[in-house]
Amino acid sequence: MILRVERAEAGRIATLGMLFVDDAFECFTLEDPCRPEKIPGETAIPYGRYQVVITDSPKFGRRLPLLADVPGFSGVRIHPGNTTADTEGCLLVGEELDGDRLLRSRVAFDRLFQKLDDAQSMGEGIVIDIVRTA
Repeated sequence: MILRVERAEAGRIATLGMLFVDDAFECFTLEDPCRPEKIPGETAIPYGRYQVVITDSPKFGRRLPLLADVPGFSGVRIHPGNTTADTEGCLLVGEELDGDRLLRSRVAFDRLFQKLDDAQSMGEGIVIDIVRTA
């Protein structure tokens, strides 16, 4: 399974984008701002391709998708949330954008998680590409 985040707008407050699953639009994304130098807990995921695995998250107390081997980062997850206050370098998902906020995040996350969990359960590898839009 290939996930792709196309960053549509990298602003001072948040980085907004769209997430695709095997080239089909899935939901919107929100991350911390992109920065030339990493500020822990306040910087968007670097552009690139990362393996995704679902593991237990001690912080959240549940299974969540983890982006593996992100340079300079650890514990990067995909999870529900509405604003940059809800992320510390993680990728938030939602059904709708409202300025620099995501709406119906849990609905979007639950739908995405089911697809990822099914793929992992069937032994299918999952990768995510974080890319710039033109």
